[in-house]
Amino acid sequence: MGNQELNDLRKQVEDVNLRLLELINERGRLVQEIGRVKETQGVNRFDPVRERDMLNIIKEYNDGPFENATVEHIFKEIFKAGLDLQQENHQKALLVSRKKQPENTIVTLKGETIGDGKPHFVFGPCAVESYEQVAEVAKAVRAKGLKLLRGGAYKPRTSPYDFQGLGLEGLKILKQIADEFDLAVISEIVTPTDIEKAVEYIDVIQIGARNMQNFELLKAAGAINKPVLLKRGLAATIDEFINAAEYIMSQGNGQIILCERGIRTYERATRNTLDITAVPILKQETHLPVFVDVTHSTGRRDLLLPAAKAALAIGADGVMAEVHPDPAVALSDAAQQMDIQQFDKFYQELLASQPVRV
Repeated sequence: MGNQELNDLRKQVEDVNLRLLELINERGRLVQEIGRVKETQGVNRFDPVRERDMLNIIKEYNDGPFENATVEHIFKEIFKAGLDLQQENHQKALLVSRKKQPENTIVTLKGETIGDGKPHFVFGPCAVESYEQVAEVAKAVRAKGLKLLRGGAYKPRTSPYDFQGLGLEGLKILKQIADEFDLAVISEIVTPTDIEKAVEYIDVIQIGARNMQNFELLKAAGAINKPVLLKRGLAATIDEFINAAEYIMSQGNGQIILCERGIRTYERATRNTLDITAVPILKQETHLPVFVDVTHSTGRRDLLLPAAKAALAIGADGVMAEVHPDPAVALSDAAQQMDIQQFDKFYQELLASQPVRV
């Protein structure tokens, strides 16, 4: 009889569980409908006074065995879950999100289809210093059958006394190199007013880490018909990074490449800390291609190759790294750029690590 009585009681508990589930879901549907009505009336979705009134009524009718504090805690969680439902209904799916567009965005540059599941590469000097310097790197890039070249014409630097780039003259050099070597060039633009001039000279507008939340710049980049490479800010969360991309796409430009370039942490062994897991998160949450800048994330030549291998292994659409004919005399980031010989070895070993060359 003891076992039968226990089984009967357990069955009653299971029945109550299902009734509770039914009632909680019924309440959730009512709360959703209330949220829709409130939205049409333009009133706040959360009413703390009403929540307190409901809790008081519940406690008034509570006849145990649970104490009022326990009952209040349980119902506060139910109320919170209902509020979350209202907020989910209110929030629009971001244009950059997988919910809005399940298929991958493909960005096409000089025959490169970025986002197609194959690895792509961007190499070039940190800063454009002269035609000869960029041409030597472009020759090495083109010899490998690659089509994407980076180079900084405008250089936002931590110190105001460091080399700030050649500006418009640097863009003109990049344009000349692009035409001569049949390359697509990527360069950072730092102010909205410069974007209009820049589109005449470069193929991809880069928005750097320090400008990731320069919202006027993001909107200006969204208003043009040029691909944008958006780098993650030094201390930006992934959510902030995604919303920065949304600023661009909300203006009509969906040709966006996200670039993880390391974030600032307490660790000093590397220039920044490469958040490698950001890659699959961004690939899951958005439909945009994702690159990894191994130069700025590590700041160390000896870590470029393993970081690049890790980036491709975890699903990045591409890798960006810096190359300079003579890094020792580079005007910026001398310690982290590869020379041509190191670049040749880096690229050869990186390709050899891939299952299939594509």
